[in-house]
This record gives sequence, structure tokens and C-alpha cells, in this order.
Amino acid sequence: MALRDLWTRLRGSDPTQPSEPPEPPERDNPPQPAPPPEAPPRPPEPPAAPPSPVEDPVPDAPAETPPPFREPPVEAPPVELPPPSPLPPAEAPPPQAREPAAKGGWFSRLKAGLARSTAKLTDSVTGIFTKRKLDEAALEELEETLIAADLGVAASRRIVEGFRKTRFGKEVTDEEVKATLADEIAAILGPVARPLVIEPARAPHVVLVVGVNGTGKTTTIAKLGKQYRDDGLKAGFVAGDTFRAAAVEQLQVWAERTGARFFPPAKPGADAAGLAFDALTTARAEGLDVLLVDTAGRLHNKTALMEELRKVIRIIRRVDETAPHSVLLVLDATTGQNAVQQVKVFGDMVDVTGLAVTKLDGSAKGGVVVALAQEFGLPVHVVGVGEKAEDLRPFAAHDYARGLLGLD
Repeated sequence: MALRDLWTRLRGSDPTQPSEPPEPPERDNPPQPAPPPEAPPRPPEPPAAPPSPVEDPVPDAPAETPPPFREPPVEAPPVELPPPSPLPPAEAPPPQAREPAAKGGWFSRLKAGLARSTAKLTDSVTGIFTKRKLDEAALEELEETLIAADLGVAASRRIVEGFRKTRFGKEVTDEEVKATLADEIAAILGPVARPLVIEPARAPHVVLVVGVNGTGKTTTIAKLGKQYRDDGLKAGFVAGDTFRAAAVEQLQVWAERTGARFFPPAKPGADAAGLAFDALTTARAEGLDVLLVDTAGRLHNKTALMEELRKVIRIIRRVDETAPHSVLLVLDATTGQNAVQQVKVFGDMVDVTGLAVTKLDGSAKGGVVVALAQEFGLPVHVVGVGEKAEDLRPFAAHDYARGLLGLD
């Protein structure tokens, strides 16, 4: 106790609180050194004051958020740029894909145009013949396949009979069958593959173009006109479907494009026979080589249409008793067997001298040409497999038959 009192006196503390002083000194000593260390950080605080202006930009540095905003726009352009770069190459392949077909010539375009008809015919043939003998069951299946492909009953039976005579009882492959089919079809088409010859001595050679509305009469006239011009002939177009303003306007546009002489009606619904008479008279005076006469195709009133066509023929014969020199019936291949009925109807109206079959590229019924050849024997002058003038060409039996079967 005496030592404790002595210690407290030396410390200057109140002796009445002996137990507490020892504890505070221990606590006071650390806090007292703490202020001095705190004081030294405070002197650095003045330098912290200069950072305060830096801190002001630092709050502005949240304006560093603009960098993040600036970065997205910078990143956006590179993201937008890659899409355009692939687009040009994506567009480039289509022209490259078309070029080889164009380079391959007419047969390549014909074969491509008949692709749908080929698939319809050859897929079934391939299914029938997989290295099996050509027995009666196989021949029956083959005949059904040909009829379904719009070759017609008569032509299908003729082809099957040819198989029966030459291949019956033999083991055949689908490729052998396709090759033989092409030969049999070419034999049917051969006699009707005759071009439409323009005779200069008749100048102008009058071609009366007939057919149902929508079969492609106007565009066929335009394509033929361009080909005649390329051959050095002077052509004229007569807008004989006077009740259809669209047909008149379309033919006028084609006349301007092809450089053909255009003969429009005086007014909508004008007499087609009178227009044909005036056009032929003028064509003779101007020395045209060929005159293509468009006509109406309103089969819903067959009697009126028949009378109109007969009147046109009757009137133009007052100028040239041998006219028309050709009557071209335009058929749409997409109508299939309905084309057979159209040949019958127009054959009753006028003396059809030849056929033009259009839109083969949009149809799986290209076999109808075989049916027409077998049933009517009318010349097939031209076939069309596209919109361009060069996509309408003279009919070639061998090429058509092989193209129909997908053979080279």
C-alpha cells in the first residue's frame, strides 16, 4: 500500500482512486500516442487539400462514364461493318451460279427449265427399276408413271410397247431405262420439231397468234420480234386484243424495246379485224418482212371469240388472199393436260398451223409436249423456259427428250 501511495503521489494522481488510475494510464497512454500519430496524418491533410481540386475532377471523373459511353459507339461501327462485308459476297454467288448456265448454251437452259418435270418423271422411274427384270408388273408401273407425268395415255402406251419389244425379260437399271425412255420420246417428238420459217417472198409474212389469255401470247410475240430483228428482218406488232388495255400497253412497250413497228387500236374495243386490215396494208407499203398479230383469248364466250377470229382472217384476206401464212397457238405448259383441250378448241375455230409452248421452267408438266405430239402431230415451233428473249428457242426433239430425263 505504501508503495502504491508513493507511486500515486509521484504521478500526481488522487490517492483516493488507487485501482482506477492504473487502468486509465494504460488506456490514456495509447490514446495519447494515438493523437500524435493522428496529428502527423493531419499535416499530410494539407497535401490532401490539393488533391481536393483533383477530387473535384474526380467527381467530374464520374464523367469518366463518358468513356464507357464513347466505347460503345466505337464498338458499334465495327459490329455494323462486318454485316455489309459478307453481304456483297452473298450477292455475288447468284450471278456466278447463273453464268455457268448461260455459258452452257441453250441446252443448259432447257435442261434447267425442265428440272421440275425431270424430277417428277425420273424419281418415279428410279423407284421402279433397281436392277430388276423388266416384267409385266414393272411395265404397268412404268406406264402409270408416264401418264402421271402428263405424257398422255397414247404416248405412254407406245413407249411401253417399245420397252416390251426390246427389253422385256432383261435385267435393267434405272439409268438404262432413262436412256431408252429418252430415245422413245425423241422418236415421238422428231416429226413435229419444225421451226417457224418466215418466207421473204410473202412480205410481210403474217403470223396470227392465238391462245387463251394468260398463256404468254404478248411476250411470245415480243421475243419472236426481237429474234427476227436480230436476223435483220423488219417486224410489226398488231395489238389485236383491243378490249384489254393492258395487253395493248404491254405490246407497245415491247415494240419500243425491240424496234418493231407498232399498230395500236384507234380506241379501246375497236374492231380487231379492221385494225388487222389497216396494219397489213401499211406493212406492205412500208416493206415489213413479218407482221405478228395479237388476238383475244376470251374462251368464256367461245362463240363470240370464234366469230372474231374468223372475221380477222376473212378481212385480211382482202389484202392478201394467202394470209395468215401461219397461225401460232400459244400454250402454257403449267396447264398440263388442259393444253390438249385448248388445241381441240382453237383447232375448231381456226386452222392452227403450229404450236408454241411457254413457261416450261415453272411447270412439272413438261411431258405434255409429248402428249400433244402424239395426239395432234402439229409442228412445235418454239418452246420457252424463261423471261428473256433467248429463252424462247426453236424446238429440238433430241435435246428436249434428254433434258426431260435429266441426261446430258
